[in-house]
Amino acid sequence: MTTATPQAPAPAIGFFERYLSVWVALCIVVGILLGQAAPGVFQAIGHLELARVNLPVGVLIWVMIIPMLLKIDFSALGQVKAHVRGIGVTLFINWAVKPLSMALLAWIFVRQVFAPWLPAEQLDSYVAGLILLAAAPCTAMVFVWSQLCKGDPYFTLSQVALNDAIMVVAFAPIVALLLGLSSITVPWDTLLTSVGLYIVVPVVIAQAWRQRLLSRGTAHLQAVAARLGPFSIAALLLTLVLLFAFQGQAILAQPLVIALLAVPILIQVVLNSGLAYWLNRRMGVQHCVAGPSALIGASNFFELAVAAAISLFGFQSGAALATVVGVLIEVPVMLAVVAVVNRSRAWYERGLAQV
Repeated sequence: MTTATPQAPAPAIGFFERYLSVWVALCIVVGILLGQAAPGVFQAIGHLELARVNLPVGVLIWVMIIPMLLKIDFSALGQVKAHVRGIGVTLFINWAVKPLSMALLAWIFVRQVFAPWLPAEQLDSYVAGLILLAAAPCTAMVFVWSQLCKGDPYFTLSQVALNDAIMVVAFAPIVALLLGLSSITVPWDTLLTSVGLYIVVPVVIAQAWRQRLLSRGTAHLQAVAARLGPFSIAALLLTLVLLFAFQGQAILAQPLVIALLAVPILIQVVLNSGLAYWLNRRMGVQHCVAGPSALIGASNFFELAVAAAISLFGFQSGAALATVVGVLIEVPVMLAVVAVVNRSRAWYERGLAQV
């Protein structure tokens, strides 16, 4: 069997990625200030739509997502059988536990516990945004998390490739099911359009581009992917500036909203990463697989969530704001999970001896 060469990023987390939460916080401030200073400009941008898809945001999302998908080698699916237990655990967490647990946590916190402090007209929208955030596993940053916890690169690559293949067909049905269970009307035409625009088309473009780059060697592919990384982050940050330019008035009126929405996201990360780590230990999976399994199980494809939320519910929706809270806390929370995984290695491996 031919062994796929894993495409990993640089050994350490990049400067932009390490301080992503800082950049997001700055985008909040800049977006709010610009929105207050020039509301007409941003209203005009908001009306640049085709088939309910905002064209400037659509371009930014492609710039954001395609460089990430460029790293995915679908030939790595041949490695799945070598890590069947770890992959089974991660699939269970990603596609069963995480979406359902987030829907439950959103109902508990948004509709019950925090409802008195949240705008009543946005409760459904906040729930929808949290569901969108949990419905797709992370595609790119998990390579960094895996490397930081000394994860098996072949497992990470094959798991991400499998998740991306599943996401093409499963994202829309899972979102529709959970929105329906939450009594939120599902705009099927917009949902399917979002899946096509932000999953199917970018995957096709990225894989075609990947093959062209590989024809000049793996080193050339890695060099191009590295050069594109800052453009991807910049597109994300510009999208957030636009979003907060629209959300500014609501945030200034109720600044507590962001902190409240962070609570179910944080609980979900702890729940999913801990459950995945424990299940792998119970099943006798090596630590180099259990670490990235826990991290993939906990992280989200927040770029897709932001894009889908804006397409389905609009710039000014609570759904868009909820997905951005996920971006805000992603890096510090995942670095904390990496630290726990690394420091608990001796405990984990003692358990393997008993399996």
